[in-house]
Amino acid sequence: MNCLDLTLSSPAANLACDEALLDACDEGSGGEILRFWEPREYFVVVGYSNHVAQEVNITACERQNIEIFRRCTGGGTILQGPGCLNYSLILKIDEAGPVRNITAANAHIMGRHRNVLGKLLGKPVAIQGHTDLVCDWIKFSGNAQRRKRHALVFHGTFLLNFDLTLIEKLLPMPSRQPDYRQDRPHSQFLMNLPLGAEALKASLRQAWGTGEYLTVAPDCQRLIAEKYSRDEWNLKF
Repeated sequence: MNCLDLTLSSPAANLACDEALLDACDEGSGGEILRFWEPREYFVVVGYSNHVAQEVNITACERQNIEIFRRCTGGGTILQGPGCLNYSLILKIDEAGPVRNITAANAHIMGRHRNVLGKLLGKPVAIQGHTDLVCDWIKFSGNAQRRKRHALVFHGTFLLNFDLTLIEKLLPMPSRQPDYRQDRPHSQFLMNLPLGAEALKASLRQAWGTGEYLTVAPDCQRLIAEKYSRDEWNLKF
């Protein structure tokens, strides 16, 4: 597995990059990759089937010039920005392997990340709601996946030094929530990890046994132009 530590120039480009990497691996022109990227600006990202009007305070976003995007994976709506560390795993699907189906992939990847964070924090980390990582019942990482015929993308965000107060201003309580949330507001449900991005990236690289460093992203221009820069995609629900 190779490593790509690359933040592109816009939210649309960064979201398109994950899908382009998935497409390349699925088509056989690209391999397995662990990618990292760190947003430079605030923006909202809704899950593939989320309804924007239900999950986002659109008026507040417009007031603060915060754009809304849609990703190709499922899961809930999130706010991205400085202080978030994003990772993406592009993995090949083997019918008998550890990511052979959705449930197996969740268990395989989340279990590995739980162990990594437990060692870094020196305290127990748990998996809740299928793909949340929590410490003392407080969430610090959410994750989602998309599967194609031969490959999948599994990606997520770690909160490290993020402005958590901004979330309550821009995102209402989600329409669907895991049982363990117990109707807690964002301020009581989310936390920043007391970790630096470089230390976390090093531990994740070691956990996934990454080898060569890639320095060039796949061509994302078609996906940006046809999907991630268009309201027809970002605001379609």
